[in-house]
Amino acid sequence: MAFLFRNGLMPSLKWNSSALTDGPHRAPARAMLKAVGFTDEDLRRPLVGVANTWIEIGPCNYHLRRLGEQVKAGIRAAGGTPMEYNTVSISDGITMGTEGMRASLVSREVMADSIELVARGNLFDALVVLVGCDKTIPAGIMALARLNIPGLVLYGGSIAPGRWQNTDVTIQDVFEAVGAHATGRLGDADLATLENQACPGPGACGGQFTANTMATVCECLGISPMGSASVPAMDAAKDAVAQRAGALVMEMVRRDLRPRHIITRHAIENAIAAVAATGGSTNAVLHLLAIAQEAGVPLEMEDFDRISNRVPLLADLKPGGRYVATDLYKAGGIALVARRLLEGGLLHTEAVTVTGRTIGEEARTARESDGQQVVRALNNPLKPNGGLVILKGNLAPEGAVVKIAGHDLRHHRGPARVFDTEEAAFAAVEHSQIRTGDVVVVRYEGPFGGPGMREMLAVTGAIVGAGLGNSVALVTDGRFSGATHGLMAGHVAPEAAKGGPIAAIRDGDIVVFDVPQRQLRVELSDADIHERMKTWAPPPPRFATGVMAKYARLVSSASRGAVTG
Repeated sequence: MAFLFRNGLMPSLKWNSSALTDGPHRAPARAMLKAVGFTDEDLRRPLVGVANTWIEIGPCNYHLRRLGEQVKAGIRAAGGTPMEYNTVSISDGITMGTEGMRASLVSREVMADSIELVARGNLFDALVVLVGCDKTIPAGIMALARLNIPGLVLYGGSIAPGRWQNTDVTIQDVFEAVGAHATGRLGDADLATLENQACPGPGACGGQFTANTMATVCECLGISPMGSASVPAMDAAKDAVAQRAGALVMEMVRRDLRPRHIITRHAIENAIAAVAATGGSTNAVLHLLAIAQEAGVPLEMEDFDRISNRVPLLADLKPGGRYVATDLYKAGGIALVARRLLEGGLLHTEAVTVTGRTIGEEARTARESDGQQVVRALNNPLKPNGGLVILKGNLAPEGAVVKIAGHDLRHHRGPARVFDTEEAAFAAVEHSQIRTGDVVVVRYEGPFGGPGMREMLAVTGAIVGAGLGNSVALVTDGRFSGATHGLMAGHVAPEAAKGGPIAAIRDGDIVVFDVPQRQLRVELSDADIHERMKTWAPPPPRFATGVMAKYARLVSSASRGAVTG
C-alpha cells in the first residue's frame, strides 16, 4: 500500500482527509473545525466518521447515542479522530399498519445516501456505522459498499424479552393479540397488560425478525466483528464491544482493509446460509439483493432458494420457534450458527472479515453453552431445509418470497379475497370477513405503487391472532415483517401498479401455492389474464411531490432489491 510521508519521517494514514486539513491553504477549514473543539493534534490523525442512526422515537436505536461515545473512545485510543454525525431512521414497529410505514423502505435509501454524502463531503478516512432498527442495517452496509473506505457496522443489539403470563414475549405477540382481541379471544385488560410488558427497554425487536436477521447477516457477511451483534442492547458487555469496534476500524485503516474486500460473492452466500439456518426474515432477500448491487456482486432471487434448499433449519427462534435473540446470545451467539455451517461444509471458510481473520477462523472460536437448545446439532435439525423459498408462476413471473420456517404448510388452494390497500385487508380480518381456505390478496403496495412497499404485519398478525394462521394464505406485492409467519407470499413481482398479473386477480379466482414445485399461480389462462389487463389502468400516484414521489420515480422492482441507484 502507498503511505503518505510527513516531514520524511512518519507515515500518514490520512488517505482522504489530508486534502481537507493539511497545508496553509486549508487554514479556513481548520479554523472552523477548531471552533467545535478539534485540536491540531486531532487534525493530524486520520478522520473517522461515526454515522449514528440514533433517534428518540422507539427502542431500537434509542441507546445508540451512548454506544457512539464508546466507539469514539475506541477510535481515539487507537490513534484516530472520530467525527460523529446523525441520519434519519424510521421505526417499523411503530409505523406498522399506517401511512407512515410507507416511509420505512424509502428511509433505507435516504440513510444510505446521507451516510455516503457526509462521508464524501468530509473526506473521511474510515467509517463506523451504528445501526438498530430494520432498515438502518442494510443502509449502513450499502453506504460502506459505495464508499469503499475502511469501515464496519456495529449493531446496537436486541431488546430483552418482555414477560407476560409467565412467558417470554416480543412485539410479535402484541400484533397477534390485536387479532385475538378483535375476535373476542382476548380481553381489554389482558391486551393492555401485554402492551405494557412486551418491550421492557432499549434494543431492536427480540425475535429473529428483520433487525436480528440482518445482524446475523452482518456477522456472517464479515462486515461486523464476529460476536459483536449478538450482545444484547443493555448487556454490560456492550460498551466494551463498542470500544473494540472503534479500535478495530483503525486497524482496518492500517491494513487498508475495505468493504469490497469483504462483501464478495462467497461472503453473501455465507450470509444467505445463515439467514436460512436461523429462519430469518424475508426482508433479507430484498436487502441482500440491494447490498450485492452496491458492491458490484451478481445476485439473483433464485440464489436464495438454491442456498436455502441445501441448508438445514437449525435455530429454534421466534417467530416460528421458541426462543428469542437473547437466548441465542446465551447459547453461543451468531458465531455458533457460523460454526454449525462450518461443520456442515456449508460455509465459504476463506471469506475475510473486518477483523482480518477469515470467517472460518472466526467460526472455530465459537463457544457453545452446555445444554443449550436454541441451535440444533446438524444431525437433529428442525427441518432439513432452510426457511426461504422463491416461488414463480403466472402470478409472479419475476418471483415471490415465502418463509416456510415455523409452519408445515406446503400447499394451499383457495378463492382470492382481493384488497387494493393494506387497511382494507386489515379491516376485513378485524370484522371476521375472512374465512378458512381464503387467499388474501393485498396489492398496489409494491415499491412503486405503495410507494415504499409496506410491511403487512398488522394484517398477518391479525390473521394468526384470529386463529386463521394455518388455514388462510396471503399474497402481496408488499413486504412482510420478520415477525410474520404462516403461508405468506410477499415481494410479488412485477407489482400491480406496474401491470403485473396480480393486478388482474378478482374475488373468487382460485390461487394456488405449491411450495415443492416452487409455484404461485392463479387458475387463469394467459389469454384470460391478457384480456383482463386490456381494460386495466394504473391508479394515480399517491404522491405528486416530495421524497415519496421521487422514490417512486426511481425505485426498481423488488426482484432487484427495490433500489434507487
